[in-house]
Amino acid sequence: MKEVLWKAADKLRGSVDAGQYRDFVLGLVFLKYVSDSSGGGAFQVPDGARWEDLTAAPGSLGERIDSAMDAVMRANPPLDGALPKIFSGVDQRRLGELVQLIGQVRFGGKAARDVLGEVYEYFLEKFARAEGKRGGEFYTPPSVVRLLVEILEPYKGRVYDPCCGSGGMFVQAEKFVLSHRGRLDDIAVHGQEANERTWRLAKMNLAVHEIAGDLRCSDTFHADAHPGLRADYVLANPPFNMSDWYRDPGDPRWRYGVPPAGNANFAWIQHILSKLGPDGRAGVVMANGSMSSRLSGEGGIRAALVEAGLVSCMVALPDRLFRSTPIPACLWFLDRAPRDRVLFVDARSMGTMIDRTERVLTEDDIARIAGAYRSRRGSGHADVPGFCRSAGLDEIRSHDHVLTPGRYVGAARTSPDGEPMADRVERLTKELFAHFEESARLDRVVRDELGRLDG
Repeated sequence: MKEVLWKAADKLRGSVDAGQYRDFVLGLVFLKYVSDSSGGGAFQVPDGARWEDLTAAPGSLGERIDSAMDAVMRANPPLDGALPKIFSGVDQRRLGELVQLIGQVRFGGKAARDVLGEVYEYFLEKFARAEGKRGGEFYTPPSVVRLLVEILEPYKGRVYDPCCGSGGMFVQAEKFVLSHRGRLDDIAVHGQEANERTWRLAKMNLAVHEIAGDLRCSDTFHADAHPGLRADYVLANPPFNMSDWYRDPGDPRWRYGVPPAGNANFAWIQHILSKLGPDGRAGVVMANGSMSSRLSGEGGIRAALVEAGLVSCMVALPDRLFRSTPIPACLWFLDRAPRDRVLFVDARSMGTMIDRTERVLTEDDIARIAGAYRSRRGSGHADVPGFCRSAGLDEIRSHDHVLTPGRYVGAARTSPDGEPMADRVERLTKELFAHFEESARLDRVVRDELGRLDG
C-alpha cells in the first residue's frame, strides 16, 4: 500500500510547489483515513466532507477538498490548524487523478490506525530524502530516535521537545510505552515548533497516532510556550549550529553562561535543562563541535555543566546517519540527579550502510549502546576498551572539559598481531563454522563412495 500511494502522489510532482508537496499529499491521505474510519474511529467527519462527497458535488474539486479539510478541523478541535487548505490552485485534472487513485485504498478495520501510521512515517522519510538538507528541518532518522528513546525509557510522565519537527520523538515514545504494556495516557506530550508548516505536520502526525498533545507554534527562544513545564523526559534534535536566533543576554535560562550570538547549541542545552523536573532526564542530538568548542565562551558553559553534575553520558555517533547534513553528530544525555562521573560511548564504528550515502543503527547497535547506559545507571557498569568508559571529574578536568568520547574510551583490545579482539573472535568463529561445514560435506562424500564400493 505504501509504495502504491507514493507512486500515486508522484502524479502531482511538478504541478504543485515543492514546498507544499508533502503537505498536499499527506493531507489527502489523512482525509481518506478519517473518512474511512469515521464510523468507529477517533474523528468526526461531517456530512459533505466524506471522501465520496468530493467527486459527487458540482464545482471545483480543489475547493471541495479545502471545504472538507475546514469542516473536519471544525468538528475535531485537536486538528485545529493542522490540515492544509491549498487544493483550489493546483492542476485540477491531475488532482482528480490523484483523488481517484487514493480512493482505491481502504483504511478500514481495527488495524486502520496502524496502517495509516506506517504510511505516514514512510511518506515523511521519503519526503525528507527527497528534500535533502531541508528535510532535516522536520525529520530525525528513525534509528537515532529509537536510540534516544531506548536510553531514556519514557515509561510514564511528561515528554517535551522544544523543536519538535514532525513529532517523530513523540511517536517513538508512544511506541516504547505500548511495547512495554503501557497505555497511551501514561505519557503527556508537550512540544514547540517555530516553522508553521512543520508544526502542522506534527499536529497531523500526532492525530494519525491518536496521541493527545500540547503542540505550540512559536520561536522557543523568543516566546517559550510552556513556561511552567517541568518535564520528566526531553527528547530533542535542535538545528545544528544555528546562527540566526533570538538572544537575550539577560534571559534567566542562561544559568551556566550566556550562549554566543553566532551559535545556539548551548542555548538549546540550557533551555532543555530549564525544562527538566527534579528527576528529569534529557537526550539531545548535537553537532560534534559542542563537545570540544571553546569559541565565545562555549568551553566555559560546557565546564559549568559538567561541574554541576548535569552531564550523565556522551555518545559519539557514526557518520552518514543524517542524510540532510554532513556535519558529524553526537548525543548529550543530561540528568537532574547530580553525578560525579560521565559515561563516554564511542559508537563511530557502528551502524550499517543501506545505500552509498546513508547509514542506520541496527537493533543490535541500539541495544548495545542503551545497555551500556543502563548498566552505568544501575551501578553494574564495566568499561569496554574502545567502546565505553566511565570517567570521573578529575580526569575530565585534565582534558579541559572536552567531552569527546575518543579521548576517554581508549583503543579497542587487540590480539598480538594488532587485530581488534572483537574482530578476531568474529573472524575465527566464522572460520570454525566453515570448517565444520566442510567436514560434514567430506563425511557425506566418503559415505557415498563407501556405499558405492559395497554395492
